[in-house]
Parts: sequence; C-alpha cells; structure tokens
Amino acid sequence: MEIITIIKYAFLGLLQGITEPIPVSSSGHLVIARELFNIEAQGLSFEIFLNTASLIAILFIYRDDIISIINNLFRYLFKGARDDDAITDFKYTICLIIATIPVGVAGLLLKDVIGDNISVGFVGLMLLVTGIALWFIKNKRGDKRDGDLTIKDSIIVGLSQCIALTPGISRSGATIVGSIAVGLSQKNALRFAFLLYIPVSLGTALISVGDIVNDPNMDTLWLAYLIAFIITLIATYFAVKWLQNVMEKGNLIIFVYYCFALGAFSILYQFIWA
Repeated sequence: MEIITIIKYAFLGLLQGITEPIPVSSSGHLVIARELFNIEAQGLSFEIFLNTASLIAILFIYRDDIISIINNLFRYLFKGARDDDAITDFKYTICLIIATIPVGVAGLLLKDVIGDNISVGFVGLMLLVTGIALWFIKNKRGDKRDGDLTIKDSIIVGLSQCIALTPGISRSGATIVGSIAVGLSQKNALRFAFLLYIPVSLGTALISVGDIVNDPNMDTLWLAYLIAFIITLIATYFAVKWLQNVMEKGNLIIFVYYCFALGAFSILYQFIWA
C-alpha cells in the first residue's frame, strides 16, 4: 500500500472527526475536499467506518447520560417507578424516538436522490444557510429542561434534522438550532442533539454491515481504513469536548463566521475558478 494512499485516508478521517460534531457540515466538507484536492475514498463502507468511529466517541462522552436514561427507563417500564428521574427520562426517551422518526423516513425515501452530483457551489450556499440559522439562535438562552420537552418540540427538532440530509447543512447545527428554537438551553440542546445522533448513526451502521463485509477494497485498504477510523475516533472526541466548551461560553458566533467564510469561498470557487 502506497504511503500517499494512507495519508489520503488519514486526512479524510481527520476531516470527518473534526467536522462531524461541530455545526459546519461534515458531508459538505467532504464534497469540498474531493473537489479541491481531488481526493476521494472508494466504497461506501469507508464512510460508514468513519461515521461509526464518530458514533463510538459520542457514546463514550455521553456514556453516563445514556446509562442513567436506560436505568430510569427500565425502572419506569418494569419496576413501576414514578419518581421524578424515572418520569423525566421516560418522557425524554419518547421525545428522542419521535424526533428520530422523520429523518429515518426521509433517509429511506431519499437515499437514492440526496447527495448525487452535489457541486461545491451548492454546498457553499447551504453553508450560508447554516450560518444564517446559527446567527438567529446564537444568543438565545432557553430555560426548558429535559422533562419540559413536548411532542411538538420533538417533531420540530426531528424535521430540522431532516434538512441536514442535504450536504452543506450541518446535522448537529440543524438539531442544535431546532432544540434551542423550542426553548432548550444551549447545554441541553447540545446534549439532545448528540443523543439524537446515536440512534440514526447506529441504525445506519447496523443496516450497512453487508456493505462492509462485501467491500472489495477491504483486503487491500484495511490498514488505511483502520488508521482513518482511529483518527476519526480521536478527532471526534476532542471536537465534541471543544464544542461543549464553546457553547458553555456562548460563543456559537465563531461557527457563524466560519460557515459564512467557507460558504462564500465555495460559491466563488464554483463560478470563478472551477
């Protein structure tokens, strides 16, 4: 295996790990990287590998929340517990399920349409949309707690996540915007966004096991895949931690500026240099 091949896959792994959690669209960055550097991975299973690496990092970071929710859900359903924690986490789980349904349905219906022949200019336009959406909620301070979420709130957040099926529209950005828009604090909005990411990503990984097993590139590119997987895992972990710090300080504005700058550059590239 050529060293340049390993470097290429490592770069894509780093790009995925950094951009997946933060509200700047990882899929949009991959489109831009393919165009600017003529760099592209072969095979669907590589993208699944990277998303699974990001999923593992997020599962690790939110492991205490997940264990607590599962424990309280079990107590509510099977032990008749009706204390505040059990009731809150039962309602919270229902909200997560409801918010997951729209993107699951949309993903199945549009899987053969969305993402085909997406141009750098289109990605740039969508990055501007992401930046504008972040601009409107950058200073919003909601006061809703987990137990205050309603079915209506969940549907709104779920529909906002559907918009992120388009490259250039950040998934984390869309769900954070939707969560803050319905009244969640920035901290709770970030938590809800990442817990919502888990079932979607996990479902994608499970139904794509066959693609990984039958990937014709696996025999020759296994080392490149493995290195990219590890880099994505580590990069996602630190990117999430950084995002948590950014939102605690109320500095979402930096992602607004970034989306505007990269979006403008992508549009100019499409119409002037490409």
